[in-house]
Amino acid sequence: MEKPPPHAVFVPFPAQGHINPMLKLAKLLNLYRGFHITFVNTEYNYNRVLKSSGPDSLNGTATFCFETIPDGLPLLDANAVQDFPSLWDSIKKTCLAPFRQLLSKLNNTYLSNVPPVTCIVSVTQNGISRITSVTLTEHKQESTRKRIETKL
Repeated sequence: MEKPPPHAVFVPFPAQGHINPMLKLAKLLNLYRGFHITFVNTEYNYNRVLKSSGPDSLNGTATFCFETIPDGLPLLDANAVQDFPSLWDSIKKTCLAPFRQLLSKLNNTYLSNVPPVTCIVSVTQNGISRITSVTLTEHKQESTRKRIETKL
């Protein structure tokens, strides 16, 4: 049986200055290194990208998918700017559970039809990039994480 490609989950801090560079890196890994990519945005930013780039801009491909998680803030007009202190406080309190559910869904290869997650790439609000390599056991799907932190 052929070994599945590496699967990177990208989780940028939900601000345009973080999303666009992460999206470019994800595309490069997908096109030139054969990674399967899952790019995670908050629902608010996902809808903003759709509005600014068009309804087909986030369709994805068989090896590049887009997913959303809630940021915990009330729905705003797509033209409204989110208050960063409120956003930062809200994502610290509300994003972890939906993100874990998403990882469980992605790692259930029977339902998701994607390779198991092998690493998570995230950028926090303070500009710290984290690459977390994930090793999953087939039976319990528990993960062992090794974090490598670098300043961007």
